[in-house]
Amino acid sequence: MPDLGLFDRRQAGDPLVYSIPAHRSFSDALATGLLAAFGRDPLALAKGRILLPNNRAVRTVTDAFVRASGTGLVLPRLIAIGDPEIQDRIGGALDPLELANTIPPAIDPLSRQLLLARLVREKGESAAEAMNLAAELGRTMDALAVEEVPVERLAGAVAEHGDLASHWLQSIERFRAILDRWPAILAERGFIDLTERRSLLLHSLAKRWAATPPEGFTIAAGIATSAPAVAVLLSAVSRMANGALVLPALASAHEMTPDEWAALGPDDQKRGEETHPQFHLKKLLDRIGVGRDEVRDWRGGGRAASPAARGRAVIHAMASPRFTDKWMDLPPRERRLTGIRVAELPDPASEAQAIAIALREAIETPGRTAALVTPDRNLASRVSGHLQRWGIEADDSAGLPLSKTPAGTLVLAVAAALVEDLAPVPLLALLKHPLVGGEDGARQEWLEQVRQLDMALRGPRPGAGITGIDRHIAQMDERRGANVLRARAAWALIRERIASLQDLSLGSTLADHAAQIAGIVSDLSGASAWAGPDGRAAAELLASLQESADGRVMRLEQGDTVPLLRKLMDSIPVRRPYGGHPRIFIWGLLEARLQQADLMVLGGMNEGVWPALPSPDPWLAPQIRRSLGLPGLDFRTGLSAHDFMSALGAPQVLLTRARRDGRSPTVASRLWLRLQAMTGGMTRDQRLERFALSLDRSEKTEPAKRPAPVPPVADRPRQIAVTDLDRLNADPFAFYAKAILRLRKNEPIDAEQHAAWKGTAIHKVFELWFKEDSCDPAKLADRAKAMLGDAAIHPMLRALWGPRLMEAVEWVAEEMEEDREKGRRPILAETRGEAEIGGVRLYGVVDRIDQLPDGKLAIVDYKTGQAPKPKAVAEGFALQLGLLSLIAREGGFGDVKGEAGVHEYWSLAKKDGSLGYRRSPDADEGSEAFVERAYAQFEVAAQKWLLGLEPFHAKLHPAYAPYEDYDQLMRLEEWYGRE
Repeated sequence: MPDLGLFDRRQAGDPLVYSIPAHRSFSDALATGLLAAFGRDPLALAKGRILLPNNRAVRTVTDAFVRASGTGLVLPRLIAIGDPEIQDRIGGALDPLELANTIPPAIDPLSRQLLLARLVREKGESAAEAMNLAAELGRTMDALAVEEVPVERLAGAVAEHGDLASHWLQSIERFRAILDRWPAILAERGFIDLTERRSLLLHSLAKRWAATPPEGFTIAAGIATSAPAVAVLLSAVSRMANGALVLPALASAHEMTPDEWAALGPDDQKRGEETHPQFHLKKLLDRIGVGRDEVRDWRGGGRAASPAARGRAVIHAMASPRFTDKWMDLPPRERRLTGIRVAELPDPASEAQAIAIALREAIETPGRTAALVTPDRNLASRVSGHLQRWGIEADDSAGLPLSKTPAGTLVLAVAAALVEDLAPVPLLALLKHPLVGGEDGARQEWLEQVRQLDMALRGPRPGAGITGIDRHIAQMDERRGANVLRARAAWALIRERIASLQDLSLGSTLADHAAQIAGIVSDLSGASAWAGPDGRAAAELLASLQESADGRVMRLEQGDTVPLLRKLMDSIPVRRPYGGHPRIFIWGLLEARLQQADLMVLGGMNEGVWPALPSPDPWLAPQIRRSLGLPGLDFRTGLSAHDFMSALGAPQVLLTRARRDGRSPTVASRLWLRLQAMTGGMTRDQRLERFALSLDRSEKTEPAKRPAPVPPVADRPRQIAVTDLDRLNADPFAFYAKAILRLRKNEPIDAEQHAAWKGTAIHKVFELWFKEDSCDPAKLADRAKAMLGDAAIHPMLRALWGPRLMEAVEWVAEEMEEDREKGRRPILAETRGEAEIGGVRLYGVVDRIDQLPDGKLAIVDYKTGQAPKPKAVAEGFALQLGLLSLIAREGGFGDVKGEAGVHEYWSLAKKDGSLGYRRSPDADEGSEAFVERAYAQFEVAAQKWLLGLEPFHAKLHPAYAPYEDYDQLMRLEEWYGRE
């Protein structure tokens, strides 16, 4: 027979409560103690049952039994009592079939949220906002149900507080109205709330077990919630002949004095010190009628234990503020935290690096385990990424939100592309998604086509939908040659795959959106989108939305779909299957609650992260919650403090924090500061800090020098555009990068309609005005209005730029009319010309060439901005018009040939209070001298850089090299100002 001394009582009916101290791993100590008590009798152990807080704890205790046994064994039944906060249902063993007729089934959480959203939305909120409010509403309703507070008490609580603000009165009134309707709505559908059902089952179970105890032993372990239904069940278990309650990390009398214990409350006058790590355990003991002095120490030891002295020191550090004066009188051994180190890093990236190094170093010792515990999911993700550099796949048991998994991001990408009418950014994000395009060779071919479309969509956004992209592709500049053909071929292929993306009907229901998104995902990715844990979770979510009666009537506006889906996906964790590294773990607070590793790294120790900021209740005012006896908004701070205290019991502990987050300096967690204050300063792991900061740092840093490449003459171009002479003279390296390396800056996707775009658009207007209207002044305004009316132009740009443009265009028409009267007429516009000059081919596009009455030519250049200053011309820059004259003189523009009599800039910018003016760069020296000076500058530059071996130095004349396209390539900031 097994040793049943574990259940010895002073007398029958007395409660039996144990505690496993924080300096011992709870699950391992529990398993070791039970194996010792039952003499490894498989039958005796198999007849028993262990009640645990949730299904994650079931997995934890199962692993502990496997470790403790060393061989196979028949486990006791491990049953979760469920946790409504994480939508964890009660174990099937506690939900007998005979109660199916008396206790209705629980409503599905998603269906419940959709139903509550419908009720909330009756006041006119958007669908996304209603879903957020519904989630908060459900939490408040659950809080009432967990604490078993009758709804009727709400009116009395409001009456007690007549000074409530008007917005609280309105919120409470809405809350009461929904609560009044809610039971009837659920009854009509044949459901009850999950929280209410759990309470009914636990009360029924407590009654059955009190009357007829089950066969074998029953232990409730690791359950710290003080909900009335849970307290009733635990009270019954603790008083069964073969029953016991095992609490986690309860402070004993010699660790926490009776005065401190009593001061925790709660009492009739106040709620109590909810932020204290022992508060919820005291409240539980009060509800089951057990004094702290009746609690016994658990017999099992287990693995991963630290000295008991450290456990006492940690409890001293967690003392209530009114008792922290005792720190002054504590002997050094009671304040020493041997085995605990801290590391402060400058930023989250460095913190993640340090944690990964610590975990990697820990497993160098055979058999040693290490775990990161943090509520910061971004930090956990960073650490996981750093570990992969060493081929370590850490098991992140908290999982990832569905919204951050491949399947989840694909669903969101489809939704974004739909609601934004195939705007380039969301469309390309969808087309480049890893699950789109097939696998291996097929995906490579797909990505090549998408890249061609990517290049075609650079610049301002095209029109909406597939038709907008059709028009944009059709209007691409034919002068781009093969690029245009490739873009059109790519779009023809892609268009077939995304044809269904244009069928979104605004105002359709949530179920319609879910069905359409699911269909598009299948069209683009096939079965691969629904494979794996994340694919199955995404499929289940979309299927639930389609099947939900409330989803079929909830209508969405265009902006609702993406935030609503993201909010739903954020609440769905996706956990990877087994297969990670066997000795490195990443745990959230729930996963770490009942277990320890040899090294515990507690990361993200900043205020607002650990503990997290309280989540506000938009429905009930704090004083109303207090009157109703609900937990305060800070009660989770106490739970986080208890988790922290338990994690500090590992053999080795490392606390880490970043001094800055992505935006501003951070404040160390109050838990961190307490340890620092009691000890006078914890041990800094300076070696780890230095290692983390130096791991990716170069041993020697040599700043770059001013680049000056010297390619051989044979590799230098024998042609140059008239617009590139200034670039060659002012910044030869930029010319080298453009003309020899053939690098071009790509426009951003969905770019604003910037100055360069405006210039191109205006030039197109003037080109059509010349070719189709013969520069008739009366028709220019209509041309400009047609351009402004293009659907691709942003309405804001049209409103702000349109009036200025029309005024400038009117000036151009007036100037043209005056020139006509003087006998000057346009003969050429927007034409490319070229000529061989000095062994180099000079080419360019002239905006307009007019013939003067004396037969000479006028070379005209339109400027949407200011014309070049005379100083620039005097210093040998801004000679573009003179170079175009050279081409015209050599007959480079076909039939138009001859000497230029005048060179003019026609600027549409403001001067002297009005828009539009002319400026002639040859006004001072005359046309012929201006052209000869342009020729001289061109010849010198050509001989030096195109026909000679002159190095292409960077930024020779910075004042005339304003463009930054190649600054990063030349590493400008490393040498500029030093040379």
